[in-house]
Amino acid sequence: MIEKHFTLDQNMDGPDHKASMEPQELRAMVSAIRNIEVALGDGVKRVSESERRNIAIARKSIIASTRIHKGELFSESNLATKRPGTGVSPMRWDELLGKPSPRNFDEDDIIQL
Repeated sequence: MIEKHFTLDQNMDGPDHKASMEPQELRAMVSAIRNIEVALGDGVKRVSESERRNIAIARKSIIASTRIHKGELFSESNLATKRPGTGVSPMRWDELLGKPSPRNFDEDDIIQL
């Protein structure tokens, strides 16, 4: 919420007119606020077209830092992150910890579920 005093002329008598906005100033402030609203977007992060071709190169995946046997629990001691970003995202790290491995993974294998 924004509160701003408004006047038709800052030279009018009274204590608030000097600190108040005239019509053109208020119009400029509202326009600037509308531009900021557009720049903020809807709050949903989306991959831009320019980012799309770099995803696999720039992002990382969870990988096996040691050999992991089927049924062995995923832990901080047997997982790590590395590029490329073609496997399970590091954003799911906490979700993976303590879960049993669905299959055998060799060291440096990208975790694919």
